[in-house]
Amino acid sequence: MPVLCSSCGDKRAVLKRPKTGHSLCKACFFWAFEEEVHQTIVTANLFKHGEIVGIAASGGKDSTVLAHVMKLLNERFNYGLELMLLSVDEGISGYRDDSLETVKRNQQQYELPLKIVSYEELYGWTMDAIVKQVGRKNNCTFCGVFRRQALDRGAIMLKVDKICTGHNADDIAETVVMNVLRGDIARLRRCTAISTSSEGDGVVPRCKPLKYAYEKEIVLYAYFKKLDYFSTECIYSPNAYRGHARTFLKDLESVRPSSIMDIIHSGENLSVRDGVKMPVQGTCQRCGYISSQSLCKSCVLLEGLNRGLPKLGIGKHHRLHDKILTQQPLTEKEERKLKAVHF
Repeated sequence: MPVLCSSCGDKRAVLKRPKTGHSLCKACFFWAFEEEVHQTIVTANLFKHGEIVGIAASGGKDSTVLAHVMKLLNERFNYGLELMLLSVDEGISGYRDDSLETVKRNQQQYELPLKIVSYEELYGWTMDAIVKQVGRKNNCTFCGVFRRQALDRGAIMLKVDKICTGHNADDIAETVVMNVLRGDIARLRRCTAISTSSEGDGVVPRCKPLKYAYEKEIVLYAYFKKLDYFSTECIYSPNAYRGHARTFLKDLESVRPSSIMDIIHSGENLSVRDGVKMPVQGTCQRCGYISSQSLCKSCVLLEGLNRGLPKLGIGKHHRLHDKILTQQPLTEKEERKLKAVHF
């Protein structure tokens, strides 16, 4: 006997929500998903009427659902936002070039302006070239640091007031787990925040409208809505540290579906003991971007690439920052250590 929708009671249920366990028909699932995102936006007061909002668009399921839902809710509830798509081309052949074609189709489908910024344009390097020099062990460090700054630069070009990203509940729970395992107290304190305030010149506030949306439900929403998205995994990401946290989280979720939300709520309620020394946010002396050191991570990584010292930005090499700033040559021992690459 077919299971009826637990919400309307009339139509046949087509899915069981991973988040709540409710059996819903398509229409009720769409309404529930969209209403929850709307409540997240309203409760956290993420936007103000008249703001220009850049949607970080990669062509993947999260950013495609975000773009679709943001446009829909903006019209349904009269947010009064001017929406734009912002994409970063990391220069990964066979992956990013294909996903950007999806973004360009989304631009036409949602009738939103699109701006694409590239690593090659901003840094003089593509990820393909970076991986050739640094290997596949730490390549995600380079990509993550460069992408964050690239999004800010693109947002400044578009003159947007805020950037919204497609980070979902699974992503945030994974980040909490990663920061606990690394003992990174500074990041642990802020990784569950739904929005960031402007941290200085060159930094645009960010927010996460999908913070409480489960990844499985995003996939179901995209599937049943027949959204056009790119689903191939990055060719350089299989060895990423995040993958281990993701596997651990999926195992937990299979036993206890509420694990994802439980971890997020735990992260939100963590407090740091008085007296614990925290990094002080300043600005990079070279590019002016936010940094707790004299040089931001992006400038250090770029310096290492340009000098042929791929390990310069990996690990703790803060004592070398003054030498980099003043263009002093490194000792033979320092260079030998920083040239070592593990492929």
